[in-house]
Amino acid sequence: MASASRTPTPAQPEQTRNWLELPPEVMATILHRVGAIDILANVQMVCTTWRRICKDSAMWRVIDMHNLGDLWDMEHDLEKMCKHAVDRSEGQLIDINIEYFGTDELLQYIANRSSQLSRLRLVCCHNVSSEGLSEAVKRLPLLEELHLYYTSIAKESIEAVGRCCPLLKSFKLNNQGSRRPHIDCDEEALAIARNMPALCHLQLFGNKMTNDGLQAILDGCPHLESLDLRQCFNVTLTGNLGRRCSEQIRDMRHPNDSTEDYGFDAEIHDCESCDEEYPSGFSDIDFLSDDDEYYEFSGASNGFSDYEELFFD
Repeated sequence: MASASRTPTPAQPEQTRNWLELPPEVMATILHRVGAIDILANVQMVCTTWRRICKDSAMWRVIDMHNLGDLWDMEHDLEKMCKHAVDRSEGQLIDINIEYFGTDELLQYIANRSSQLSRLRLVCCHNVSSEGLSEAVKRLPLLEELHLYYTSIAKESIEAVGRCCPLLKSFKLNNQGSRRPHIDCDEEALAIARNMPALCHLQLFGNKMTNDGLQAILDGCPHLESLDLRQCFNVTLTGNLGRRCSEQIRDMRHPNDSTEDYGFDAEIHDCESCDEEYPSGFSDIDFLSDDDEYYEFSGASNGFSDYEELFFD
């Protein structure tokens, strides 16, 4: 018996997702992961819907100016972009991350317009001075987290932070670790101990403090829950001091603990082996750049480009 012929089932059209149909709050969450630089330089140029989302002040409560540090080849002005992002927050900014390009003037600009700021992160900002930071924190009474990576400040600035930011709970003052030459310095540790009694989390990666400085911190910061002393090679956690740390600190990182999860170049740069080309402690890999071209915040001219006129309306 011949088999009955079957009419072929027509292929179903492949369904595609229209990103423009996503709810605005979902789209905003997705776009925010791109980072502030790409949002200002690229994302908001895609379509009117994305531009409308990108101009919403709620998009700028958190500003992440992460970059790879290749500032010499960048065609856009990161400081100008950052100021524009702060302006878009309309005073709602609570969290900002600045890498490589921070200056005293930019920090003051942020402080003057962001009284609600609770988290400030500066990475390798050599143009931020102790005086500049001390002046800025006077306008940041709600600051709860201050994280400084390879950004040098004096003890006077630490004292100013402690006085002006009574809600400070997390402080990071991280530098490049070294064993030679042997230098002891407890100034920063003592400034922390005397001015930041409410601290819960403290990271002093590569600090020159001694056991005396650590003892002062344990006495002056009774609420400490976590303490990171990796590459603090002048500290010896033995005897009574070691026992006190284990009893008082819930999460303790010792000087010789692994740095695998640190996130930055943790190579120990002693004077004998230090590469002067990268005094901040960053390796070649940190200076790789993207191939993306940015136009509207170009630093090539003093005036606004046609793109900038569009975005600053």
